[in-house]
Amino acid sequence: MATSGRSEVARHNSARDALLIIDDKVYDVTKFAAMHPGGDRFLLELAGHDATRMFYSLHRKEVLEKFGEQLLVGTLAGSEPQADPDSNPLLSRVPFAENLWQREAHSSPYYTDSHRRFQQAVRGFMREIQSEADQSETEGRVPTADMFRKLGDFGLLACRIGPLCMAGLPKGTRLPGAVLPSEFDYFHEQIAHEEMGVIGTPSFTDGLGGGMVIGLPPVLQFGRPKLAQRVAAEVLSGRRQIALAISEPFAGSDVAAIKTTATKSTDGRHYVVNGLKKWITNGTFAHYFVTAVRTGGEGMRGISLLLIERGEGVTTEQIKVMYGSSAGTALVTLDGVKVPVENLLGEENGGFRCIMYNFNHERWLICCGVLRGTRAMLEECFKWAHQRETFGDKLTDKPVIRAKLARMAAGVDAAHAWLECITFQMTKMTYAEQAAYLAGPTALHKLLTTRTATMVADEACQIFGGRALTQTGMGRFCERFWRTVKFGAILGGSEEIMADLGIRQALRNYPPQARL
Repeated sequence: MATSGRSEVARHNSARDALLIIDDKVYDVTKFAAMHPGGDRFLLELAGHDATRMFYSLHRKEVLEKFGEQLLVGTLAGSEPQADPDSNPLLSRVPFAENLWQREAHSSPYYTDSHRRFQQAVRGFMREIQSEADQSETEGRVPTADMFRKLGDFGLLACRIGPLCMAGLPKGTRLPGAVLPSEFDYFHEQIAHEEMGVIGTPSFTDGLGGGMVIGLPPVLQFGRPKLAQRVAAEVLSGRRQIALAISEPFAGSDVAAIKTTATKSTDGRHYVVNGLKKWITNGTFAHYFVTAVRTGGEGMRGISLLLIERGEGVTTEQIKVMYGSSAGTALVTLDGVKVPVENLLGEENGGFRCIMYNFNHERWLICCGVLRGTRAMLEECFKWAHQRETFGDKLTDKPVIRAKLARMAAGVDAAHAWLECITFQMTKMTYAEQAAYLAGPTALHKLLTTRTATMVADEACQIFGGRALTQTGMGRFCERFWRTVKFGAILGGSEEIMADLGIRQALRNYPPQARL
């Protein structure tokens, strides 16, 4: 490859012979100018010049990665690269882009070499599927069967269920980073949920088993052993998908108010289910539905949990939601569906307890994913503020922008520190103890997480300006994040419910003699 000086590049400054410099490389844009989305005139005005600053003020680095190789004709003599020479590092060096334990010279009592290997393996895998994820997110396509099989073969589906499923893993299941099932703990699972949130495709990421992570645990925890083993083998391999069907048009956070009914058949061998379920993640393509039904009287004591297989009487219709269609959000209609009594999860009329057990884990994993996505948004803001120039200065030169970045960074790091504390307690408690002692703290942490995410989304939009309003280009991840932030604030229990639950749980243990 030729090496050229700046004076030599400067001579190639016409429409018939146009070279320009980006970073330490020289590109021939003579033919490309006619195909340039912004028109040839703007591009040709830069012919013969160093276009590095102008390029990065208008384009993401991925644009250069996509077209650069075809246009590259040489390198710039005596020049130092202005962009990171490693375009895809597994750990970012941007301030606050990684969790504290992943930063240079930082230590943590929570993570071992096993966790570090695991994180690096999962990050690498997510980078491999980034392009397909981004395209599917843009086009609103649900994940393909082949994509699910990839996740199953890699072991990532099993990792997102966590320690609960490790003892019963199907034979031959491998875990990322050569982690053994016996050493897998809740910090490994936390990392798995976090890394899913790094790639900036919230709808598609939810499509990759968002229903599974909340739908399969009740089957494993409360299902009959043969049923649990069969369903787990199918779902964790990626061959079939599962969804949790609790919410209805009539009942969201108020689970005890559900109206879907399940009546025993005359021969006592089936439940006959009738009702509607709404906002069901992965519902458009799920094969199984873990479904809350009413088998008894009013209120929480009349609720049971059934595993319903897609078949006669089960129909699904896509619901269009803010963050896109890739998650397969659905309205599920159950019309006279016959369900074997063996598919009862837990005890009849004891389903509310099963649901509450599951809610703690669901809320915790929501925190993991939302918080990591929020940190990724913070990284986007740092990058943009460092390369964007207005009125002759970088945005990072302006105190008001630094104040915004400070507020965002402090909020994200503080919320993550609390998340690690809760995860550590999970490693020391049984599932029953978690339900008894961590329901309140987890609810309050979810409140903090989603409030932090909302604050970061708001500040990010101000930093990106008009680009935050567009679904393409420099601000597309910001626009996606803003459209997505309310999902975490509502799903799994709204912020208001979380706040109330957290304090009510605390007041249960209020010492009666405590006085001012």
